[in-house]
Amino acid sequence: MRQASQWYTWGPYVSERQWGTVREDYSASGDAWDCITHDEARSYTYRWGEEGLAGFCDVEQRLCLGLALWNGRDPILKERAFGLTGTQGNHGEDVKEYWWYLDAIPSHAWNRWRYHYPQGAFPYQDLIDTNGARNRYQPEYELLDTGAFEDNRYWITEVHYAKADAHDVLMKISVTNAGPDAETLHVLPTAWFRDTWSWEPGSAKPSMAATSDISVEIEHPFLGQLELLAEDGPDGVPPTLLFCENETNHQRLYGSEPITPYPKDGINDHVVDGADTVNPDRTGTKCAFWYKITVPPGETRVLRLRLRPAQTTDAFGPAYDQVLADRKAEADEFYSELTPASATADEAMVMRQAFGGMLWSKQLYYYNVSRWLDGDPTEPRPPDQRLSGRNSRWRNFSAFDIMSMPDKWEYPWFAAWDMGFHCVALAHVDPAFAKYQLILLCREWFQNPNGALPAYEWDFGDVNPPVQAWAALEVFAIDGGRDINFISRIFDKLLVNFTWWINRQDAEGNNLFEGGFLGLDNIGPIDRSHLPVGGVLEQSDATGWMGFYAVAMGAMAVILNHSGQRPAQDLALKFLEHFAAIADALDNLGLWDEQDGLYYDRLKTPSGPAVPVRTRSMVGMIPALAAAVITEDDLRHSMAVGKHFADFLIRHEMTDREKLSQRGLLRGESGEHRLLLSLCGPDRLERLLAKLFDEQEFLSPHGLRALSAYHREHPYVLQVEGITATIDYEPAESTTPMFGGNSNWRGPVWFPLNFLMVSVLERYHRFYGDDYTVEYPTGSGQHLSLGMVAADLADRLISIFTQDKDGKRACFGGTEVMQTDPAWHDNLIFSEYFHGDNGAAIGAFHQTGWTGVVADLIRRRHGEVEAVGDVVRRIIAQEARQ
Repeated sequence: MRQASQWYTWGPYVSERQWGTVREDYSASGDAWDCITHDEARSYTYRWGEEGLAGFCDVEQRLCLGLALWNGRDPILKERAFGLTGTQGNHGEDVKEYWWYLDAIPSHAWNRWRYHYPQGAFPYQDLIDTNGARNRYQPEYELLDTGAFEDNRYWITEVHYAKADAHDVLMKISVTNAGPDAETLHVLPTAWFRDTWSWEPGSAKPSMAATSDISVEIEHPFLGQLELLAEDGPDGVPPTLLFCENETNHQRLYGSEPITPYPKDGINDHVVDGADTVNPDRTGTKCAFWYKITVPPGETRVLRLRLRPAQTTDAFGPAYDQVLADRKAEADEFYSELTPASATADEAMVMRQAFGGMLWSKQLYYYNVSRWLDGDPTEPRPPDQRLSGRNSRWRNFSAFDIMSMPDKWEYPWFAAWDMGFHCVALAHVDPAFAKYQLILLCREWFQNPNGALPAYEWDFGDVNPPVQAWAALEVFAIDGGRDINFISRIFDKLLVNFTWWINRQDAEGNNLFEGGFLGLDNIGPIDRSHLPVGGVLEQSDATGWMGFYAVAMGAMAVILNHSGQRPAQDLALKFLEHFAAIADALDNLGLWDEQDGLYYDRLKTPSGPAVPVRTRSMVGMIPALAAAVITEDDLRHSMAVGKHFADFLIRHEMTDREKLSQRGLLRGESGEHRLLLSLCGPDRLERLLAKLFDEQEFLSPHGLRALSAYHREHPYVLQVEGITATIDYEPAESTTPMFGGNSNWRGPVWFPLNFLMVSVLERYHRFYGDDYTVEYPTGSGQHLSLGMVAADLADRLISIFTQDKDGKRACFGGTEVMQTDPAWHDNLIFSEYFHGDNGAAIGAFHQTGWTGVVADLIRRRHGEVEAVGDVVRRIIAQEARQ
C-alpha cells in the first residue's frame, strides 16, 4: 500500500453532524443527544471535529469550506442539516432534510452535491412537535409532509468542487429557483478553522483577514499562506465580507461573560437579526461572503470561489471553467471504464451515485479516549462518572484519520462491521483506501490490547460480526489478487482478534458462541446484549459467524502459503480444526431444530433447561454463510496430521471418496479433488434454502427479509423465568425502542446479509455447477441452479433503485414527488434498510455506507468481479507451475 498522493489532501472530510455525538459529550449523564443540541450547535465550538453543508477540508481538517443559506424567513442561517434526536423522533433519530451526493472520484478532484431548501420558513418546530406526538405505530413525519415544498417553492442548490491541482480548490455554487415567483436567496460560502488552539497551552492560532471585498488572506502554521477568492455576484455587486471567531458564545449558552464580541454564531446573528456581532476590522477565524441573489422563476445563478496557495495569477476567467470541464470529463472517463458494457444507462447511474456517495462519506474521525476521559489542561475537568462509563476501558483508542462513515448525519462515526461492506464497494474505485481502512481498524491505537476490535462510538465494547477477514479477501480479489503483503499484514492482526473471540465469546468452551446483538439490533424478542434473565444465550448467528471467520482466515492462510510469502500450512490447518469443532457443536448441541428446519438461539438459564428462541430470522441463516472448498493437497495434509479435523472427516464419512462423490461433496479428477465443507451440510442447507426462498417467509420482491413474514400471522411469544417477550413481522420502521428504535431488523431488507447470501450462493454454485438445483421460489415448481438464484437475488436488490416498467423506483415508495418530478427522480436514496414488502427506503438515507455494495452487485451481475475462490485457485495454480 502506497502513501496517498497529494491529490487526497483536500476532500469532503467534514461531518454533516458533530452535535449529539459521543466524542463531544462532556455531560455526567452520558446523554450525548442532549449535551449539545441542534439549537446550540451554531454557538458551540467543537473539540473533536467540524460539521457543515457540502463541507470540504484538508486531510487534518485545519481549514474547512462549506455553505450557509438563508431564505429571509428562517430564524437561523441554514449552516447545518436539521434532524430529530433519539428521543424526539417517533422511530429514533432522523434527519429532516433532502440532500444528495451525486458524484465524486477518489482524488476528490471532482465532487458534486445537491440540496433542496424551502423558500418558506423551515418548519423546525412543526417537525419536532408532530413527530413527538406520534407513536411508534405511526409513520415518521417528513419534511415533504409539512407542505414546505408545495408549488415547488424551494431552491435547488448544487455545489461542485474541482481541483486545478492538488492544492488549488475551485468551488462553484449554482442556485435554481424551482418556484413560480421571483425570490431572493442569501448565499454565504463560508471558511473557518477547526479550533486547534484552545486545547493545548501555547498553541498557535491561525488567522484570516480581508484584502478586498472579494479576497481573504489565510495564514496557518501548517497550511502556510493561502488565499480565498470570490467573484462579484451575478448582478455585478460584490458580496459583503463578514468575519467572526470560531469561539463559543458563552453568553448565549451559559449566561457568562463573552470571550469575544464576535463568537461562532456572529455571522448568523448579523445576517438574520442585524446584530453587531461581526468584526468591523474584517479579521477572524471564520468568514463568509454574503451574497443576496434575486432569481426569477426557473432560472439559475452561479457563484464561483477559489481556495489556493497565495499567488498573482488570475483566479477566474475561461481557465476556471476549463478546469471544471476537464475534471467532469475525467470523472466521466473514470466511471465509463468501471461500467460494464452490458449495463443499462439506469444501472450505470445507480452504480455511479453509489460510488459517489461512498466517496463523499469519508470524514476526519478524531477521538482520543484518554484525553476525552481526563479532559484538556485548558478546560474544566470532566465529571468523574465518565471515568467508569462509556468507553472507559478503551484508553488505547486514539483515532485521527480519514475514515468511511455509515452516514455522515445519523452515524457520523465508524462502525466495525459496516466498514467491511464499505471497503468491498470502495475497492472498485480506490482499493488502496479500502485496504487502509481495514488495516486501520486493526492498528494498536484502535484494537484493544485484549484483541477486541472497537464496534462503534456509542460503545466500543459491543460486539459486531467479525467480517473483516472476509472483507479483506474480497478487497484483495477485486484489486486483482496481487497484494500478498496486505493479506499478510491484516492476517496477523486478525489472528489476535480471532483468539479473543475464541477466549471471550464462548462462555462454556463448547464452540457455541455468544456475542450479544451482533449488529442485528432488535432482531430477537429480547435484547441479546442485556439478557432480562440470568444465564447464557448461545447464538446460532455468533456460532455461524465464527465458522465464517474460520473459513476466511483459512483462505488467507492458504493464499500466504501458496504464494510463497510465508509458510502457513499449519495455520490453514488450525482454522480447519476450528471449523470442524464449530460444525460439530452446531450438529450436536441443540441449535438445529429438526421440525422447523432452522437454527435457533438457545437461552440457558441458571434454574432450568435450555430454552430455544424460536424466531424465524436471518440469525438462523448465518451458518449457511460458512462454506469452504478444500483442495486435495490440503485434504491429504490434514489427514496426515490426524487431529480434530481428520476425526471430523471420518465421523461424517468424508474420507470415502466414492460416497463423497455420490453425496455431491467431492468434485474433480483424482489428484485434483475438491471437497466442499459447510457448517450446514447438504440436507440442512436444502431445508434452510427452502425457507429462505419462500415468498411467504423470507423472499420479498426486493431481497431477503431479516425476519420471516411467517410472523405476520404468527407472532412469537417467549416465556422464560417469569419474563414474557414477543416479536412479530414489522416490514418498515421499528415499533420497539430496543437499541433506540431507529433501526429495525424485524422484517425489512438489509443489504449486508443479502450481499453475503448472494456471495455464498455463487460460491456453492462454483462448486456444484448446474447439477445442483433448488425450487425457486419455494412452491413454484421452478428449479434453478444456485448461480441463477444468486443472479435473481442480485437483480431484486438492484431493482430497489432502478426504474420499473412504469418508470418508478422502489426506494421512493409512495413519495409521489420523487417518483414523478424530474428534479427529484434521479437523485437516489441509498438508505440504511428497505421495506420488507415494497422496497421503500427507510432509516438513515443519506448514503448509508453498506448499501453502497449495490455498485458491486451491478458489476458482479455483469461478470466484472472475480470471485475470491477463483483468485485462490489461480494462486495455487501459479505455484504449481513454478
